[in-house]
Amino acid sequence: MSIDTLAAPSTVKTIDRILNLDAFRAAPLLTDPYPHTLARGMLLPGTADVLRRDFPVFRQAGYHPVEGFEPQGAFATLLREIEGPEMKAAMTEKFGIDFGPLPSLVTVRYVSAAHEGCIHTDSRSKVATLLLYLNRGWSSPEGRLRVLRDNKGFDNYTLEVPPDEGTMFAFLRGDRSWHGHTPFVGERRVVQIAWLRDAAEIERKRKRHRVSRFLKRIFGG
Repeated sequence: MSIDTLAAPSTVKTIDRILNLDAFRAAPLLTDPYPHTLARGMLLPGTADVLRRDFPVFRQAGYHPVEGFEPQGAFATLLREIEGPEMKAAMTEKFGIDFGPLPSLVTVRYVSAAHEGCIHTDSRSKVATLLLYLNRGWSSPEGRLRVLRDNKGFDNYTLEVPPDEGTMFAFLRGDRSWHGHTPFVGERRVVQIAWLRDAAEIERKRKRHRVSRFLKRIFGG
């Protein structure tokens, strides 16, 4: 367990499967202004409570690579499925790109800070990004991801995604894949998987995260 996390309670009940991939396959592919899809009901019945219990609690905001802590119980099962061949096959079917050979990087967020969520397209090293939200009932008008037509603000959007439990959003990265969420401070649970063009980029991203985490420990933030 990383020193950046607080231990989650151990799981008593064994969960073999978490994701309802039928919901993902049934979700329509949207192409305006770039290819993306939104699926709800991604958690199989009876899995939400144990998954919420086993979710890692991070002291710091931002995304944390899964290699930096020891996933427990139902959350470990979820990570295996997110990175597994069935998820890759579903992405291949949805977007028409072979995800089989693409390396992936999984990161986890527990809390969001005020400076996060700014409008961006994701880096050129990414092929696609998938976000699974795990927040039980989202009432705040803030912290909702928006699919944007440009980077001039949050008003020109085609889709708004509340980070409700069991909501999954995925998109192909491009030069105009603008997205972001309005500032939110507090608990905002997300699992993110990015498929990248080459494996070397994964280690570069992990190294940048380790440096960033080191500086935060020294200077705060």
